[in-house]
Order: sequence, then C-alpha cells, then structure tokens
Amino acid sequence: MTETAPTQRLDKWLWHARFFKTRGLATKLVSSGHVRVDGDRVSKPSHGIRPGLTLTFPQAKRVRVIRIEELSTRRGPAPEAQALYTDLTPPDEPSPRNPRFEGKGRPTGKDRRNARLYGTGPLE
Repeated sequence: MTETAPTQRLDKWLWHARFFKTRGLATKLVSSGHVRVDGDRVSKPSHGIRPGLTLTFPQAKRVRVIRIEELSTRRGPAPEAQALYTDLTPPDEPSPRNPRFEGKGRPTGKDRRNARLYGTGPLE
C-alpha cells in the first residue's frame, strides 16, 4: 500500500497562518479563484495542501508568494503562525518621491508667486 502525505484544507491553513482574520474570508478568496497552488488556479476551499507547495494570492494591495513549510493543528499566536511558511514575496519598490519637494512643508506666498512668474520653485 502506498502511504500518502498528510494534507490540510487550504482555507483552514490560510486562516491558521494568520493571513486572514476569519476562515470565512479565506474561504471567500479561494472560492473566487484568486489563489494559485504551484501556479495552478484553485477554486475549492477544501483543496488539500502539504508542505513544499507554493501559494500565490492577493492580500492588501499586493500579491503574496508563500512556500508552505508545515501544516498546523491550531490557530496559535503569530510567532507560531510565521513558522508555518516562508515568505517569497518580492520586496515592494519604494514609491517615487517628488524631487522638487524638499520637506519644507506648505509653500509660502513668495514661493507661489515665484512659481507663477518664473516657473520655478515647488509649484511649477
């Protein structure tokens, strides 16, 4: 007989790993087809996952890429949850800064007049 590796429900694991506040939110995301397991789209919250798989899903305006390290038995504290996965998400690029803004705060009346007359200053 072949022995199969233990698996866990996808929605339950996402909730245990604290990516979502409730299991219902995790279920809704998976049901809507926004989660990929090793690149394949999954739409069933009961999809079985095991250590070594890679999950890709949107969360809070960014796409998370996670490799599952362990399955969980309970929804424990954050340090315990962070041990369940390795985050492979590329770091966010810093937002472009305005090169003309020098951190001086609100422009003065003189700054505004100069900007209108000469096309220079912070309000070009």
